[in-house]
Amino acid sequence: MSIKNNYFSDNNVRWCPGCGDHAILSTVQKFLSCCDLKKENVVFISGIGCAGRFPYYLNTYGFHTIHGRAPSIATGLRMINPDLSIWVILGDGDGLSIGLSHTYNLLRRNLDIKILLFNNGIYGLTKGQYSSTSQYGKVTPSTPYGSFEHPVNPIKLALTADCTFIARSIDIDNKGLHDILLKAVAHKGTCFIEILQDCNIYNKDNILSLRNSLNDFENILFL
Repeated sequence: MSIKNNYFSDNNVRWCPGCGDHAILSTVQKFLSCCDLKKENVVFISGIGCAGRFPYYLNTYGFHTIHGRAPSIATGLRMINPDLSIWVILGDGDGLSIGLSHTYNLLRRNLDIKILLFNNGIYGLTKGQYSSTSQYGKVTPSTPYGSFEHPVNPIKLALTADCTFIARSIDIDNKGLHDILLKAVAHKGTCFIEILQDCNIYNKDNILSLRNSLNDFENILFL
């Protein structure tokens, strides 16, 4: 059995073929095998959505909590057990819509908790409704004429909360994400890591759209 397999659970992985969650899971498993954490001291806590399945696929302790409340559960766990390495798995809809206040308050408290935000800009599990990070004008089943709301910028949100560790990666950048995770585990305080990804069923162009919108913003900023 390889070291990586020590972190596999016996549950069948039930994400869509081609979903970036597969790549993130593989990176996290390899990362866990490279750091000095004891398996019995590691816990992953998730909310609702595609990303919510993450704890099932790791051979560590885990909680699959209710929508938007993973940061609150993690906060309580940190208060009663300071020895645990606590990781919160959020989707963009889960952590930045119904769970926005819980996420923000965790960031500003600077507890020793690591947050991985899976941002695919859509509600993938419930058939493609727009989320709080969907691009302006996004056509979905819940916005047939295009979204009229400007998206939440997760990095700006973390900055306003004075989060002490902020990073961004993409799902398929295994080395880049791996290096970020190694730095995060050594950081004493809240870590916020946004992981951009496409939803190959409902939002295939998410990363490209985000890149274009960022370029537009930079062009406006420097005119």
